[in-house]
Amino acid sequence: MAIIKKFRIKSFKKQKPLVQLKNISLSFGKRKILDNVSFNINQGEILGMLGPNGVGKSTIFNLITGLIKPDYGSIFFDSINATNYPIYVRTIKFKIGYVPQHGGYFKDLTLLENLKAIGEILIDDEKERTSRINILISKFELDAVINIKAKFLSGGQKKKLVIALALLGDPKVLLLDECFAALDVLTIKMLQQIIVSLQTENNIGICICDHQARDLLSCVDLAIVLSNCKIIAKGAPAELIKDPNAKSAYFGESFKFN
Repeated sequence: MAIIKKFRIKSFKKQKPLVQLKNISLSFGKRKILDNVSFNINQGEILGMLGPNGVGKSTIFNLITGLIKPDYGSIFFDSINATNYPIYVRTIKFKIGYVPQHGGYFKDLTLLENLKAIGEILIDDEKERTSRINILISKFELDAVINIKAKFLSGGQKKKLVIALALLGDPKVLLLDECFAALDVLTIKMLQQIIVSLQTENNIGICICDHQARDLLSCVDLAIVLSNCKIIAKGAPAELIKDPNAKSAYFGESFKFN
């Protein structure tokens, strides 16, 4: 496997948390989903979330974006308690970009029409909006399909479109939910390279959750493993796969990385 990430940020001289989850607990009815979960997404860091199905990874993204509220605990953006802030404030004021596992685009609009529709919401200045759209089309090599309806794009093209839509507002934080799911090997590698380039070029904080553990670990600096409603392990990829708690709950004994 080619090296996707040539360096990993294991620590910062001065960390700048862009998102902080503090003592988050959440239940759906009688079912506990998260129990006193705390972690940060730092500027310039790629963080991965791993764990079995139903452990709460997508739920954490829904909490950060404001789709749901925690039963207990607080969510901070740039040290401001935003637990009760609505979705649009989090998106615009705190620049949170979100790439959902499914959808995230208007299927009956062309790729260009999708970008223009979201651009009109996020960017007031027409010249700036047009420039930003053209830059993203070029960056993601989508020039050949700008007039194709989104529903007819390939899986990789759809994923690039949704990431481009999330980047239109120049986010400080990018959340990627199952971004490698159902994609071929070459498309996954292309997305990994895009993610790492966003870190180096834009210095944003990125958080990825995915069941493709090797693909995720190939492009993150740090990762956490969730199990039984809690974070049971955290560390750089090479350290995490050796953690006994992570092995027991998620990786197993035979998992190899690189």
